[in-house]
Amino acid sequence: MWQHNYEPVGGSLALSALVAAIPIVALFLMLGVWRKPAWMSALAALGSALVVALTVYGMPAQLAVMSSLYGAAYGLFPIAWIVFSSIMLYRLAVDTGKFEIIKDSVGSLTDDRRLQAMFIAFSFGAFIEGAAGFGAPVAVSGAMLAGLGFDPFYAAGICLLANTAPVAFGSIGIPVTTLANVTGLPVLPLSAMVGRLCAMISIVIPGYLMVVMAGPARALEVLPAIVACGVSFAGMQFFVSNFLGPELTDIVSSLTCIVVMVALLRLWRPKTVMRLEGDHPATAGPKKHSGREIFVAWMPYLLLVVFVLAWGEPDIKAAMDRWTNSLLGSWLPRNAGTLNGLNVPGLHNLITRIPPVTSTPAPYAAVFTFNWLSASGTACFLATMAAALLLGVKPSKVVQIYKATFKQLSFAMVTIATMLGLAYLMNYSGMTSTLGLALAASGGAFPFFSAVVGWLGVFLTGSDTSANALFGNLQVVTANALGLNPVLTASVNSAAGVMGKMISVQSIAVAVAATGMSSADESRLFRFTIKHSVLLMAIMGLLALLFAYLVPAYVPIAASK
Repeated sequence: MWQHNYEPVGGSLALSALVAAIPIVALFLMLGVWRKPAWMSALAALGSALVVALTVYGMPAQLAVMSSLYGAAYGLFPIAWIVFSSIMLYRLAVDTGKFEIIKDSVGSLTDDRRLQAMFIAFSFGAFIEGAAGFGAPVAVSGAMLAGLGFDPFYAAGICLLANTAPVAFGSIGIPVTTLANVTGLPVLPLSAMVGRLCAMISIVIPGYLMVVMAGPARALEVLPAIVACGVSFAGMQFFVSNFLGPELTDIVSSLTCIVVMVALLRLWRPKTVMRLEGDHPATAGPKKHSGREIFVAWMPYLLLVVFVLAWGEPDIKAAMDRWTNSLLGSWLPRNAGTLNGLNVPGLHNLITRIPPVTSTPAPYAAVFTFNWLSASGTACFLATMAAALLLGVKPSKVVQIYKATFKQLSFAMVTIATMLGLAYLMNYSGMTSTLGLALAASGGAFPFFSAVVGWLGVFLTGSDTSANALFGNLQVVTANALGLNPVLTASVNSAAGVMGKMISVQSIAVAVAATGMSSADESRLFRFTIKHSVLLMAIMGLLALLFAYLVPAYVPIAASK
């Protein structure tokens, strides 16, 4: 069994961290400086990580290859599967002409581009995040804004920025649930602290979006909508996360926000209407449609909501998993696990993690979850098939849409698989732990740097859930060593991690593919989001310091399980 060594360069943590950062530096240079496509940047970073893992960390070649393949498989399923299904649903709406009616229905609510962006990117996107997560909200809302006539670049950028507010509670609260499982801390105190941190950011995100999109002066013109959107979402996010738990936080918050926004737009209009470059002031307003036409047009997305919520219900999900395991479990070799937990051959429990990353030496599990029926991507795909059936779309047309979607997303899927391969290789080689330990050596400033650790984890993996699994226990071990409340640092890992979502290469690839841009636009989008990502991460770090030293009484206290 191969054992981690977090200080492979002369026993120095600082020097080892510099070497461990080589793949990240390579990624930043390729994408942000040399402006290479995301798939090419990801491959370069993966190649450099393999060299470092093999030559500096002494990782056996088999373990290096298998960890990379494990990550790539996770990138394709469930992440790329969700993105694929979401875009196919959008293309179905476009190709059947229903999206034109959706555009008119949104236009009847408001033809102001600021309010359309707030409603779709923030409010509706937060609902999709809460129900599905894993890239689906950026894919769905980005495609919708582009279809409404937004410049694809700004549609992608706005959706990436808006997706910061709900990510920590995405996919029916999976990130917080994972954090509790990894750290051994009770889920409700973690949910409460994550909610307190995120609500303080969520309340300003709608205004931040409007300033980025239109500038301060034009943002003030829609101040009532900014306040209604931010307060309704953040207020409910705080309440549900603190008193009910993480599972329904995003669902309830986003639905509340949607209802409030619709009510506001029925009662209030901005004095001036903001249009995009190339827009032409409408003389007769959006085309009028009957209630039935609007219902039929929105039906694909209504079906998406129904399927995703049903698939997220624990009893239904458990029943589907039991059925798939009984159906296909006999195909698996003995000791391989189940379809919901396949032990990765040549990797599972063949690596030992050591303190301080873990409290005691422990084998590093490698279990691939192939819950093909209960996955959110499958729910979205079945919603697409049901919509096609109810809309009377011919099977040949469905196949055509399927092929077109695959062609559109081919490079994005390569990028996602490669980036997850990079993340898992860095995890299983110990490189990511070296970087985390180096940041944890900051002593009294650690509450701020705990935000950097979470941000780095999401940037690398593209997932708040994965970042919590990766760094959650490190946050707790370090907090206990420094005499800090571990609930705070573990929660900061999740709440600050979401700020890295907008610059993760996977998210950028999804946004570019969803809005119909070329891969050449990925580096441009990265340069657009990086400054916002760093700023928001720094704000979360300052909030962590505030809670740690000025108002520690507002941090829940919980003993380990």
